[in-house]
Amino acid sequence: MSYPEILTAIAKEVRAEQGKGQVADYIPALARVPGDKFGIALATLDGQQFQLGDADEQFSIQSISKVFALALAYPKEGEQLWERVGMEPSGNPFNSLVQLEYEQGIPRNPFINAGALVITDLLVKHYPRPKAHLLDFIRELSGSYDVYYDHEVARSEREHGFTNAALVNFMKSHHNIKAPVDQVLDIYFHQCAVAMSCRELAQAFLLLANHGILPETGKRILSKSQAKRLNAIMLTCGFYDEAGEFAFCVGLPGKSGVGGGIVAVVPNKLAIAVWSPELNEHGNSQAGIKALELFTSYTGQSIF
Repeated sequence: MSYPEILTAIAKEVRAEQGKGQVADYIPALARVPGDKFGIALATLDGQQFQLGDADEQFSIQSISKVFALALAYPKEGEQLWERVGMEPSGNPFNSLVQLEYEQGIPRNPFINAGALVITDLLVKHYPRPKAHLLDFIRELSGSYDVYYDHEVARSEREHGFTNAALVNFMKSHHNIKAPVDQVLDIYFHQCAVAMSCRELAQAFLLLANHGILPETGKRILSKSQAKRLNAIMLTCGFYDEAGEFAFCVGLPGKSGVGGGIVAVVPNKLAIAVWSPELNEHGNSQAGIKALELFTSYTGQSIF
């Protein structure tokens, strides 16, 4: 089948998943998103784009933004980055305080909330205007200047971000946060509130399908080794305590967000993004995971 036929078949099959999950409600701005939304977009390294459904509607990408922040911090910090954050799967929920206390303020990986807060702290270290720089970076990767911070979501994150505040203060007490706590939290809440569409996300993640090089311009953002390591961490840590099941069922590096988005990468070929706001018990998109499982089943394009 062609990619348009595959996307059509996927959209038809995942209808059965609607109603099985729940829209994230711990952030009021997310709770108002209709649960029946579904979009899927695919971008290839040779410049082709395919999309279906609500693929052009922007939504809060939430933790998908952690990949962009890491891609900004890693080249600046180099391998020293791994002295402040680990690279192991957590096996626990993304906002676990217990695990952070047990490991004395060193987060297990950059994609749980504690790890992402350390990466945010590194952005403060290396960039004088980290919020502006992050947004410009995402716009460059996606080729879209319509990417923006949803200030309503950022405000909602801040008003209900008590666990994140606890995480960053605990790490501050262990000297693993250097910048002022309020500054780190403000940047982090805005980072999670980036609004993008499936089409924009698929285009942006071509960087990681192309070994750290933007395919449209040939500009190198990450070294080949750094791109490899980011893909590895997405595969092992991109879905928190469902990472093993995602690798088993889908077999691609990817990253999810509680806004219902998921992006996955087929190295040397393409990136694919799905949006469906209803989440399973692990906080990942119920229909999105099924859609990506169907995609690798139809195409045989997994890394295994």
